[in-house]
Amino acid sequence: MTEQTELTGTEPVVSEELAEVIQELEQYRERLLNETLTTAQRAKMSKTKAMAQLEPILAQIDAKLEELRSQQAMLSVQN
Repeated sequence: MTEQTELTGTEPVVSEELAEVIQELEQYRERLLNETLTTAQRAKMSKTKAMAQLEPILAQIDAKLEELRSQQAMLSVQN
C-alpha cells in the first residue's frame, strides 16, 4: 500500500515537471529566434539567410517539444 502512495505521489510531480520543461523550452525557442533575428539585422544579414541557419536548430527544438507533449499526454491519459 505504501508503494502505491509513493507512485501516485510522484506522478503529479512528473507531469508538473514536464509542463515546466515544455514551457522553458518554448521560451528558449522564442528567445533564440528573436535574438538571432535581432543580431542578424544589426549585422546587416538578410532574414532569409539567418532563418536558413536557424531552421535546423528550430526543427530539433520542435521535435523535442512534440516528444515532451506526447509524454505529457500519455501521463494525462494514465491518470
